[in-house]
Amino acid sequence: MIELDNVSKSFWTGAQRKVILDRASLRIELGNSVGILAPNGTGKTTLINMIAGLEKPDEGEIRRACRVSFPLGFMGGVVHRHSGTENARYIARLYGLDPDYVEAFARWLTDIDEYFDMPVGTYSQGMRSRFCFALMLALDFDVYLIDEGMPHTTDVEFNRKAGAVLRERLKDTTVVIVSHQAQTLEKFARSAAVMKGGRIYQFDTLEEAKALYDYEAQG
Repeated sequence: MIELDNVSKSFWTGAQRKVILDRASLRIELGNSVGILAPNGTGKTTLINMIAGLEKPDEGEIRRACRVSFPLGFMGGVVHRHSGTENARYIARLYGLDPDYVEAFARWLTDIDEYFDMPVGTYSQGMRSRFCFALMLALDFDVYLIDEGMPHTTDVEFNRKAGAVLRERLKDTTVVIVSHQAQTLEKFARSAAVMKGGRIYQFDTLEEAKALYDYEAQG
């Protein structure tokens, strides 16, 4: 379970204070994947980073009684001067997993040949996205965090393999996904919530959340 209890978060922009959350609460049960709808610019990435533990709330508490992934595409744990091999083995040790397995899995999924043994800083943006996604899928989490869906790559084979692995993971894990588009959530979420005005309004179905989201957009 993940629980946000009266969480507040804001930033000073230089001209005014931007409120992301104002005493907001959210409860995510394992086995019930949740989609969170929020317009661009409202702090979706900040929210997903707080759930991951990468950012702290100003007030309130976030409780995690499960293993929560880093956000899909997050590069914070990857050292650019190190090779894909070195990064994969380091991340494996960090999470207490078999370095040989994590390296082999990431090698297979990314399929970038000799680049895997080169510094990540030399990778193209698409290769870095593939590498980070492969690392996330190689690790064992109860909850996977996705910000705006899967990373965009033009590699058809990678998308096919990664999609198949992710679908297999979803049979036994939970997804929390934030997006400004309801269509993105339909692929992953059973229930949904709407983030607006610093609060999070949680619903049993995506249809209910979408009705509120569309109404707010029209207003």
